Amino acid sequence: MKKFSGFLGACAMLMSELVTAQVKDMPGGPRVNQINMPEGVTQITHAINDLHYMLLWICLVIFLAVFGVMFYSIWAHRKSRGAKPATFHEHVGVEVAWTVIPFLIVIAMALPATRTVVAMKDTSGADMTIKTTGYQWKWGYEYIDGPAKGVKFLSNLSTPRAQIENKEPKGPFYLMEVDNPLVVPVGKKIRIATTGGDVIHSWAVPELSMKQDAIPGFIRNTWFRADKVGVYRGQCSELCGKDHAFMPIVVDVRSEADFAKWSEDQQKLLAASADDPNKEWTQAELVARGEKVYQTCAACHQGSGKGVMGAFPALDGSKVVMGPKADQIAILLKGRQGTAMQSFANQLSDVEIAAVITYTRNSWGNAGKGQDPVVAPADIKAAR
Repeated sequence: MKKFSGFLGACAMLMSELVTAQVKDMPGGPRVNQINMPEGVTQITHAINDLHYMLLWICLVIFLAVFGVMFYSIWAHRKSRGAKPATFHEHVGVEVAWTVIPFLIVIAMALPATRTVVAMKDTSGADMTIKTTGYQWKWGYEYIDGPAKGVKFLSNLSTPRAQIENKEPKGPFYLMEVDNPLVVPVGKKIRIATTGGDVIHSWAVPELSMKQDAIPGFIRNTWFRADKVGVYRGQCSELCGKDHAFMPIVVDVRSEADFAKWSEDQQKLLAASADDPNKEWTQAELVARGEKVYQTCAACHQGSGKGVMGAFPALDGSKVVMGPKADQIAILLKGRQGTAMQSFANQLSDVEIAAVITYTRNSWGNAGKGQDPVVAPADIKAAR
């Protein structure tokens, strides 16, 4: 028995060390030896934590009561003490008690839980609405109203590829960092309108008590109000394909003054980057612009254009890229069914699609070899 107890103790110690080691390595995660949920920075988070503790205490009391009575009965009415079993078959009082008491317990748990769930779904009176679209494998944000109205951008994983391929040491926020975080003001009610651009995703940030599925063809609303300035991280929590683990969420909560300054800067950038519909783009300008846009494709087709064998076709030497421009335009606008190639019609403008197509037709080994080396924005507009 001592050996068995020692074995269990050793197992428990090993598990504790493993959990502690994992927690230490979690970027932005809970503190070492933390065994509970994160405290969070919203009223809903605090309400959920209160429910969590309340249910734990209720379960503990039920456990002690049930097993206390059971063990007492076994000890006090054992045969060695001369106890004789009762002969009754039913007892109305006991029947009523074990029906009424559980019912009251369930009501006591259901009322605060229902109140919290209703509050979680109440998006009325929001100070700002942000449309959040899940793509394979990144997030798109569009500010529908407020100081940043009209601002929209894509948020991609920014962890260097060398870290993912174990060629460099992993950083403190490995797989939990993005190039463009979602920026919001502190103390304001933010409505998040989620949808999916291809498959089902899920926008989840634990410290904000946020988890809302992003379903193609539907707009589903949720909200949060952060009470503390800081950076809060989450991930897509719906298995959405090959790079499901590579689409993190970063929410940058700033003071009202900092958010106002950020909004002003974004509006200036938006105005500066607005494409002139009457501009005549040269091949060199389209290639330069397309090289930047291509970064959204590099995760699949690779920066070298070689693709990933068996998963993503190479663009370098591709018959589609080197063939008539209409075929490649159709793929960018409509995607290709049965593959991971999605439509970029709603993600990229006419200029951006024209630029990235022109870039692929004039890069790597494709330069000077294919048909239609230049695709103009007007070509994309006509194809739409």
